[in-house]
Amino acid sequence: MKLTKKRKEALSKYDINKAYTISEAFDIVKKISNTKFDSSVDIDVRLGVDPKQANQMVRGVATLPHGTGKTVRVLVLCTPDKEAEAREAGADHVGLDDYIEKIGAGWTDIDIIIAVPSVMAKLGKLGKILGPRNLMPNPKSGTVTMEVGKAVTEVKAGKIDFKVDKTGIIHTSIGKVSFDANKLSENAQELINVLHKLKPSASKGTYFRSIFISSTMSPGVAVDVKSIPGI
Repeated sequence: MKLTKKRKEALSKYDINKAYTISEAFDIVKKISNTKFDSSVDIDVRLGVDPKQANQMVRGVATLPHGTGKTVRVLVLCTPDKEAEAREAGADHVGLDDYIEKIGAGWTDIDIIIAVPSVMAKLGKLGKILGPRNLMPNPKSGTVTMEVGKAVTEVKAGKIDFKVDKTGIIHTSIGKVSFDANKLSENAQELINVLHKLKPSASKGTYFRSIFISSTMSPGVAVDVKSIPGI
């Protein structure tokens, strides 16, 4: 693949064969990001697990101390007695049957769906639409709950839901290029701490295989796993 001028310039600013401390990696990513918009900063963590085995699936949530910098569009599907609570917490859309019908017709202009347990049976028919987009509410991620107000507040504040993919990699956004490098480091450390706690007992050998940091359209920067405290 032919490298573009901007790609060559970015690669010239660091050693692609070196693994850096997490703070150094974020400093580099901020320097090599050259989009005209405020790029998202992503982290890719390759874990020593076999996702095909049910007892090695890694999935969970993390509340980033500095948020993601993104405006999260939240839909709450609930019974009428919970609608006021959801709206007061800042939900963008609140309702039930009308939104289920709307989604069935192809509408997915949302980032998170929070639902009360009693309405989950109605969402079953939307599995083919919501599943591939990772929008289906799930008790494990805290999006199926009676405490809809609390759930909305947490999501708006920077709570993220992650799941290991079929190749054993966790991929998620943890901020924006405009964030201070220290804030990005603290967000990353929080995610890594949560992943460490979720290590399956069936996982053998090295758990954190590799970690890379990147921004939208930038090359990845390798992180020295051994330099991260607590793992």
